[in-house]
Amino acid sequence: SEEDFTKTVDESCEAIFKASRTLGRKEMQLVKVQQQTGFFLALDMSGCSTPEALRRYGVGHLSYSGQVEMMYKMHEMRSRIIKNPKFDGSRVVAAILFEGTIDSQIGGLPSATYLWEQKRVVPFLKIDMGLAEEGDGVQLMTEIPALDDVLDRGLGAGIFGTKGRSMIRHLDQQGIKAVVQQQFDIARRVLAKG
Repeated sequence: SEEDFTKTVDESCEAIFKASRTLGRKEMQLVKVQQQTGFFLALDMSGCSTPEALRRYGVGHLSYSGQVEMMYKMHEMRSRIIKNPKFDGSRVVAAILFEGTIDSQIGGLPSATYLWEQKRVVPFLKIDMGLAEEGDGVQLMTEIPALDDVLDRGLGAGIFGTKGRSMIRHLDQQGIKAVVQQQFDIARRVLAKG
């Protein structure tokens, strides 16, 4: 009967819903990163790149005074982008955040929480502190002195993954080997944190 069919559909939908809720946040984020098409949005501008990024969005240097105000303006810009209705997890798989962003809020929630709970965008954290001078055709990451602390803060804030950038400028076997070694060394430390 129609009533039995409706009851079966309702029970099936309820069972599927409950089964989908059994995955934890990290597991759901992992599936999304592995399987969804889309892009990672870099919102990890640091102090060096921030003035130019702000200028391109129409915020001139006269709109802020000093590093703290500049970073606040940058967070306002990030928040505006993230809160836009067109920004959501249907196209944006993940967003890479600057370290200072994990301590900030968007819409009354911690930034990483807002990204995931409101937008279904997986939060990543930029952990590198910039690039060293070029040598052997590459630029390694500079030393990351407080990496363990940054990773702990990121985990506590709901960050899913990390980004650490190196640069290969020329084909040089020794340089490329150094980049790969450094990336794997840091990756082991990141994985050890969970």
